[in-house]
Amino acid sequence: MELTSPAVEAGASGLADYAPGTDIVLTADAAAAGSRLDVFLARTFPEQSRSFLARSIDKGAVRVDGVVARASLKLRAGSIVCMTVPEPPRAGPAAEEIPLEFVHLDDWIAVVNKPAGMVVHPAKGNWKGTLAGALKWHLERADAVAGSSGLSNAGGPTRPGIVHRLDRDTSGVIVVARTEEAHHALAKQFERRTVTKTYLAITQGQPQFDSDEINLPIGIHPYQREKMAVRRDHSTSRDAVTRFEVLERFRGAALVKVAPKTGRTHQIRVHLAAIGCPVLCDGLYSGRTRIEPAFFGLPDDGAGTALIERQALHAASLAVDHPVTRERIEFTAPIPADMQRVLDALRGTVS
Repeated sequence: MELTSPAVEAGASGLADYAPGTDIVLTADAAAAGSRLDVFLARTFPEQSRSFLARSIDKGAVRVDGVVARASLKLRAGSIVCMTVPEPPRAGPAAEEIPLEFVHLDDWIAVVNKPAGMVVHPAKGNWKGTLAGALKWHLERADAVAGSSGLSNAGGPTRPGIVHRLDRDTSGVIVVARTEEAHHALAKQFERRTVTKTYLAITQGQPQFDSDEINLPIGIHPYQREKMAVRRDHSTSRDAVTRFEVLERFRGAALVKVAPKTGRTHQIRVHLAAIGCPVLCDGLYSGRTRIEPAFFGLPDDGAGTALIERQALHAASLAVDHPVTRERIEFTAPIPADMQRVLDALRGTVS
Protein backbone atom coordinates (compact mmCIF):
# COMPACT_ATOMS: atom_id res chain seq x y z
CA MET A 1 0.00 0.00 0.00
CA GLU A 2 1.34 3.43 -0.91
CA LEU A 3 0.81 6.44 1.28
CA THR A 4 1.90 10.00 0.64
CA SER A 5 3.51 12.44 3.03
CA PRO A 6 1.17 14.27 5.43
CA ALA A 7 1.44 17.43 3.33
CA VAL A 8 -0.46 15.57 0.59
CA GLU A 9 -2.56 13.06 2.53
CA ALA A 10 -3.05 14.21 6.10
CA GLY A 11 -5.51 11.41 6.85
CA ALA A 12 -3.02 8.56 6.34
CA SER A 13 -3.43 5.59 8.67
CA GLY A 14 -1.30 5.20 11.78
CA LEU A 15 1.19 2.40 12.39
CA ALA A 16 -1.23 0.67 14.77
CA ASP A 17 -3.51 -0.06 11.78
CA TYR A 18 -0.91 -2.33 10.19
CA ALA A 19 0.34 -5.73 11.28
CA PRO A 20 3.99 -5.95 12.43
CA GLY A 21 6.22 -6.81 9.49
CA THR A 22 4.09 -4.91 6.97
CA ASP A 23 6.04 -2.61 4.65
CA ILE A 24 4.52 0.85 4.40
CA VAL A 25 5.69 2.91 1.43
CA LEU A 26 5.70 6.70 1.68
CA THR A 27 6.63 9.21 -1.00
CA ALA A 28 8.20 12.47 0.13
CA ASP A 29 6.66 15.38 -1.74
CA ALA A 30 8.23 18.77 -2.44
CA ALA A 31 7.14 20.09 0.98
CA ALA A 32 9.15 17.32 2.67
CA ALA A 33 12.33 18.02 0.71
CA GLY A 34 15.19 18.85 3.05
CA SER A 35 13.46 17.35 6.09
CA ARG A 36 15.31 14.89 8.29
CA LEU A 37 14.00 11.34 8.06
CA ASP A 38 13.06 11.19 11.76
CA VAL A 39 11.16 14.50 11.53
CA PHE A 40 9.33 13.30 8.41
CA LEU A 41 8.21 10.10 10.15
CA ALA A 42 7.17 11.99 13.29
CA ARG A 43 4.92 14.21 11.17
CA THR A 44 3.55 11.22 9.29
CA PHE A 45 2.82 9.19 12.44
CA PRO A 46 2.10 11.78 15.15
CA GLU A 47 0.50 9.12 17.36
CA GLN A 48 3.93 7.51 17.85
CA SER A 49 6.58 8.89 20.20
CA ARG A 50 9.72 10.22 18.58
CA SER A 51 11.83 7.88 20.70
CA PHE A 52 9.91 4.86 19.35
CA LEU A 53 10.40 6.01 15.76
CA ALA A 54 14.08 6.74 16.42
CA ARG A 55 14.62 3.23 17.77
CA SER A 56 12.89 1.79 14.69
CA ILE A 57 15.29 3.71 12.46
CA ASP A 58 18.29 2.60 14.55
CA LYS A 59 17.20 -1.04 14.17
CA GLY A 60 17.22 -0.74 10.35
CA ALA A 61 13.44 -0.79 9.91
CA VAL A 62 13.42 2.23 7.59
CA ARG A 63 14.88 2.40 4.10
CA VAL A 64 15.09 5.38 1.78
CA ASP A 65 15.31 4.63 -1.93
CA GLY A 66 16.12 1.03 -1.03
CA VAL A 67 18.96 1.78 1.42
CA VAL A 68 18.81 1.48 5.22
CA ALA A 69 18.92 5.07 6.41
CA ARG A 70 19.93 7.09 9.44
CA ALA A 71 17.62 9.42 11.32
CA SER A 72 19.60 12.46 10.16
CA LEU A 73 19.22 11.70 6.43
CA LYS A 74 17.83 14.70 4.52
CA LEU A 75 15.04 13.67 2.15
CA ARG A 76 14.68 14.77 -1.46
CA ALA A 77 11.43 15.41 -3.26
CA GLY A 78 10.34 12.05 -4.62
CA SER A 79 12.33 9.99 -2.10
CA ILE A 80 10.69 6.64 -1.45
CA VAL A 81 10.57 5.84 2.27
CA CYS A 82 9.79 2.24 3.15
CA MET A 83 9.13 1.42 6.81
CA THR A 84 8.70 -2.10 8.09
CA VAL A 85 6.14 -1.85 10.88
CA PRO A 86 7.90 -2.88 14.10
CA GLU A 87 6.43 -4.90 16.93
CA PRO A 88 4.40 -2.61 19.17
CA PRO A 89 6.35 -1.49 22.22
CA ARG A 90 5.88 -3.61 25.32
CA ALA A 91 3.85 -1.93 28.01
CA GLY A 92 5.95 -0.19 30.62
CA PRO A 93 6.38 -1.48 34.15
CA ALA A 94 3.54 -1.03 36.60
CA ALA A 95 4.17 1.36 39.45
CA GLU A 96 5.17 -0.62 42.55
CA GLU A 97 5.33 0.64 46.09
CA ILE A 98 8.94 -0.31 46.81
CA PRO A 99 11.10 1.76 49.18
CA LEU A 100 13.93 3.66 47.51
CA GLU A 101 16.80 5.65 48.98
CA PHE A 102 17.09 8.88 46.99
CA VAL A 103 20.55 10.45 47.10
CA HIS A 104 19.38 13.45 45.03
CA LEU A 105 16.11 14.58 43.49
CA ASP A 106 15.21 17.62 41.38
CA ASP A 107 12.97 18.35 38.38
CA TRP A 108 15.46 16.92 35.87
CA ILE A 109 17.31 14.01 37.49
CA ALA A 110 16.99 11.56 40.34
CA VAL A 111 19.87 9.67 41.92
CA VAL A 112 19.18 6.44 43.81
CA ASN A 113 21.26 4.18 46.03
CA LYS A 114 20.09 0.93 44.42
CA PRO A 115 20.00 -2.07 46.76
CA ALA A 116 21.55 -5.38 45.75
CA GLY A 117 19.03 -7.83 44.33
CA MET A 118 17.02 -5.22 42.41
CA VAL A 119 16.88 -5.41 38.61
CA VAL A 120 17.07 -1.97 36.98
CA HIS A 121 14.35 -2.42 34.34
CA PRO A 122 11.94 -5.17 33.25
CA ALA A 123 13.39 -7.96 31.16
CA LYS A 124 12.74 -11.64 30.53
CA GLY A 125 12.14 -13.33 33.86
CA ASN A 126 12.20 -10.06 35.80
CA TRP A 127 8.97 -8.17 35.21
CA LYS A 128 8.29 -7.11 38.78
CA GLY A 129 10.28 -5.63 41.64
CA THR A 130 12.39 -3.45 39.34
CA LEU A 131 13.91 -0.05 39.95
CA ALA A 132 11.86 1.27 37.01
CA GLY A 133 8.60 0.14 38.64
CA ALA A 134 9.61 1.65 41.98
CA LEU A 135 10.54 4.94 40.29
CA LYS A 136 7.15 5.13 38.62
CA TRP A 137 5.45 4.81 42.01
CA HIS A 138 7.65 7.44 43.65
CA LEU A 139 7.80 9.93 40.77
CA GLU A 140 4.71 9.41 38.60
CA ARG A 141 1.94 8.39 40.99
CA ALA A 142 -1.10 10.66 41.27
CA ASP A 143 -0.09 12.23 44.57
CA ALA A 144 3.45 13.07 43.45
CA VAL A 145 4.82 16.46 44.43
CA ALA A 146 3.17 19.23 42.44
CA GLY A 147 5.21 20.16 39.42
CA SER A 148 6.93 16.78 39.27
CA SER A 149 8.08 15.95 35.76
CA GLY A 150 7.80 12.19 36.20
CA LEU A 151 10.31 10.20 34.15
CA SER A 152 11.82 10.46 30.69
CA ASN A 153 10.44 8.07 28.05
CA ALA A 154 13.45 8.45 25.74
CA GLY A 155 14.65 4.95 26.61
CA GLY A 156 11.34 3.34 25.68
CA PRO A 157 8.30 2.28 27.72
CA THR A 158 10.06 -0.52 29.60
CA ARG A 159 12.94 1.73 30.67
CA PRO A 160 11.37 4.94 32.00
CA GLY A 161 14.15 7.30 33.00
CA ILE A 162 16.86 4.66 32.69
CA VAL A 163 20.10 6.05 31.24
CA HIS A 164 22.58 3.40 32.43
CA ARG A 165 22.48 0.14 34.35
CA LEU A 166 23.89 -1.66 37.33
CA ASP A 167 23.83 -5.46 37.50
CA ARG A 168 21.07 -6.90 39.67
CA ASP A 169 23.40 -7.83 42.53
CA THR A 170 25.55 -4.70 42.33
CA SER A 171 24.48 -2.03 44.78
CA GLY A 172 25.06 1.70 44.69
CA VAL A 173 24.61 4.97 42.84
CA ILE A 174 22.54 5.16 39.68
CA VAL A 175 21.30 8.36 37.98
CA VAL A 176 17.88 8.57 36.33
CA ALA A 177 16.49 11.14 33.87
CA ARG A 178 13.18 12.86 34.52
CA THR A 179 12.90 14.71 31.20
CA GLU A 180 13.85 13.77 27.65
CA GLU A 181 16.27 16.70 27.49
CA ALA A 182 18.02 15.47 30.64
CA HIS A 183 18.06 11.93 29.26
CA HIS A 184 19.79 12.93 26.04
CA ALA A 185 22.28 15.15 27.89
CA LEU A 186 23.22 12.37 30.32
CA ALA A 187 23.37 9.74 27.58
CA LYS A 188 25.80 11.93 25.66
CA GLN A 189 28.05 12.15 28.73
CA PHE A 190 28.12 8.36 29.05
CA GLU A 191 28.80 8.04 25.32
CA ARG A 192 31.67 10.53 25.51
CA ARG A 193 33.00 8.90 28.71
CA THR A 194 32.96 12.11 30.70
CA VAL A 195 31.06 10.46 33.56
CA THR A 196 33.33 9.45 36.45
CA LYS A 197 32.35 6.18 38.14
CA THR A 198 34.04 4.65 41.18
CA TYR A 199 33.26 1.21 42.59
CA LEU A 200 34.36 -0.67 45.67
CA ALA A 201 34.97 -4.40 45.31
CA ILE A 202 36.08 -7.07 47.73
CA THR A 203 38.10 -9.57 45.76
CA GLN A 204 38.68 -13.25 46.27
CA GLY A 205 42.47 -13.28 46.32
CA GLN A 206 44.67 -10.23 45.94
CA PRO A 207 45.84 -8.27 42.88
CA GLN A 208 49.58 -8.52 42.35
CA PHE A 209 50.05 -4.76 42.10
CA ASP A 210 48.82 -2.00 44.39
CA SER A 211 47.45 -0.16 41.38
CA ASP A 212 47.24 -0.96 37.69
CA GLU A 213 45.23 -0.66 34.50
CA ILE A 214 43.54 -3.67 32.92
CA ASN A 215 43.20 -3.22 29.17
CA LEU A 216 41.57 -6.37 27.81
CA PRO A 217 38.79 -6.59 25.18
CA ILE A 218 35.48 -8.10 26.28
CA GLY A 219 32.99 -10.08 24.22
CA ILE A 220 30.27 -12.68 24.61
CA HIS A 221 31.44 -15.89 26.31
CA PRO A 222 31.99 -18.62 23.68
CA TYR A 223 29.59 -21.13 25.24
CA GLN A 224 27.88 -19.58 28.29
CA ARG A 225 25.40 -17.01 27.00
CA GLU A 226 24.86 -15.34 30.35
CA LYS A 227 28.57 -14.57 30.73
CA MET A 228 31.06 -12.25 29.12
CA ALA A 229 34.73 -13.07 28.60
CA VAL A 230 38.06 -11.59 27.59
CA ARG A 231 38.07 -12.19 23.83
CA ARG A 232 40.36 -10.85 21.14
CA ASP A 233 39.55 -10.57 17.44
CA HIS A 234 35.92 -11.62 17.80
CA SER A 235 32.90 -9.89 16.26
CA THR A 236 31.41 -9.21 19.70
CA SER A 237 34.65 -7.96 21.28
CA ARG A 238 34.96 -4.35 22.37
CA ASP A 239 37.87 -2.49 23.93
CA ALA A 240 37.59 -2.34 27.71
CA VAL A 241 39.75 -0.47 30.22
CA THR A 242 39.57 -0.68 34.01
CA ARG A 243 41.84 1.02 36.54
CA PHE A 244 42.12 -0.18 40.11
CA GLU A 245 43.82 0.63 43.40
CA VAL A 246 44.15 -1.74 46.33
CA LEU A 247 42.91 -0.03 49.50
CA GLU A 248 43.43 -2.91 51.96
CA ARG A 249 44.92 -6.37 51.80
CA PHE A 250 43.72 -9.34 53.86
CA ARG A 251 44.51 -13.01 53.99
CA GLY A 252 42.84 -14.33 50.84
CA ALA A 253 41.07 -11.09 49.93
CA ALA A 254 41.44 -7.38 49.22
CA LEU A 255 39.36 -4.20 49.20
CA VAL A 256 39.81 -2.56 45.82
CA LYS A 257 38.72 0.80 44.41
CA VAL A 258 37.83 0.40 40.74
CA ALA A 259 37.36 3.03 38.04
CA PRO A 260 36.05 1.66 34.72
CA LYS A 261 36.98 3.86 31.77
CA THR A 262 34.62 2.05 29.41
CA GLY A 263 31.19 0.62 30.14
CA ARG A 264 31.09 -2.95 28.89
CA THR A 265 28.67 -5.52 30.29
CA HIS A 266 30.14 -7.17 33.43
CA GLN A 267 33.37 -5.26 32.78
CA ILE A 268 34.69 -5.02 36.35
CA ARG A 269 33.71 -8.60 37.12
CA VAL A 270 35.36 -9.98 33.97
CA HIS A 271 38.53 -7.92 34.33
CA LEU A 272 39.12 -8.75 37.99
CA ALA A 273 38.52 -12.43 37.26
CA ALA A 274 40.98 -12.20 34.36
CA ILE A 275 43.83 -11.12 36.68
CA GLY A 276 43.09 -13.96 39.08
CA CYS A 277 41.06 -12.18 41.77
CA PRO A 278 37.35 -12.28 40.94
CA VAL A 279 34.80 -10.29 42.89
CA LEU A 280 34.03 -12.17 46.09
CA CYS A 281 30.82 -14.24 45.96
CA ASP A 282 30.29 -13.59 42.24
CA GLY A 283 28.35 -16.67 41.17
CA LEU A 284 29.21 -16.24 37.47
CA TYR A 285 32.91 -15.51 37.72
CA SER A 286 34.09 -16.90 41.08
CA GLY A 287 31.84 -19.94 41.28
CA ARG A 288 30.52 -19.07 44.75
CA THR A 289 27.14 -17.63 45.72
CA ARG A 290 27.58 -17.66 49.50
CA ILE A 291 30.54 -16.82 51.71
CA GLU A 292 30.68 -17.95 55.34
CA PRO A 293 33.37 -17.07 57.91
CA ALA A 294 34.94 -20.51 57.49
CA PHE A 295 35.86 -19.57 53.92
CA PHE A 296 38.51 -17.28 55.41
CA GLY A 297 39.36 -19.64 58.27
CA LEU A 298 37.34 -17.57 60.74
CA PRO A 299 35.04 -18.89 63.48
CA ASP A 300 31.32 -18.68 62.76
CA ASP A 301 28.44 -17.86 65.06
CA GLY A 302 27.23 -21.44 65.25
CA ALA A 303 24.12 -20.65 63.24
CA GLY A 304 25.75 -20.93 59.83
CA THR A 305 25.19 -17.24 59.11
CA ALA A 306 26.66 -16.08 55.80
CA LEU A 307 28.87 -13.01 55.57
CA ILE A 308 27.53 -12.20 52.12
CA GLU A 309 25.31 -13.89 49.51
CA ARG A 310 25.85 -11.72 46.45
CA GLN A 311 28.77 -10.28 44.52
CA ALA A 312 30.73 -7.87 46.71
CA LEU A 313 30.58 -4.96 44.27
CA HIS A 314 29.25 -1.48 45.07
CA ALA A 315 28.93 1.66 42.92
CA ALA A 316 30.30 4.07 45.51
CA SER A 317 30.27 7.33 43.55
CA LEU A 318 29.17 8.88 40.28
CA ALA A 319 30.10 12.33 38.97
CA VAL A 320 28.17 13.98 36.11
CA ASP A 321 27.55 17.44 34.70
CA HIS A 322 24.02 18.43 35.67
CA PRO A 323 22.02 18.47 32.40
CA VAL A 324 20.56 21.93 33.09
CA THR A 325 22.90 23.84 35.42
CA ARG A 326 26.04 22.23 33.86
CA GLU A 327 27.50 22.06 37.37
CA ARG A 328 29.76 19.08 38.02
CA ILE A 329 28.15 17.07 40.82
CA GLU A 330 29.40 13.95 42.56
CA PHE A 331 26.92 11.61 44.23
CA THR A 332 28.00 8.98 46.75
CA ALA A 333 26.50 5.97 48.52
CA PRO A 334 27.97 4.41 51.68
CA ILE A 335 29.21 0.84 51.60
CA PRO A 336 26.27 -1.51 52.26
CA ALA A 337 25.86 -3.62 55.40
CA ASP A 338 26.76 -6.99 53.85
CA MET A 339 30.06 -5.76 52.41
CA GLN A 340 30.81 -3.96 55.67
CA ARG A 341 30.18 -7.24 57.51
CA VAL A 342 32.79 -8.96 55.34
CA LEU A 343 35.31 -6.19 55.96
CA ASP A 344 34.71 -6.24 59.70
CA ALA A 345 35.42 -9.96 59.73
CA LEU A 346 38.49 -9.66 57.51
CA ARG A 347 40.03 -6.82 59.47
CA GLY A 348 40.88 -9.33 62.14
CA THR A 349 42.98 -11.25 59.60
CA VAL A 350 45.18 -8.59 57.99
CA SER A 351 48.33 -10.16 56.56
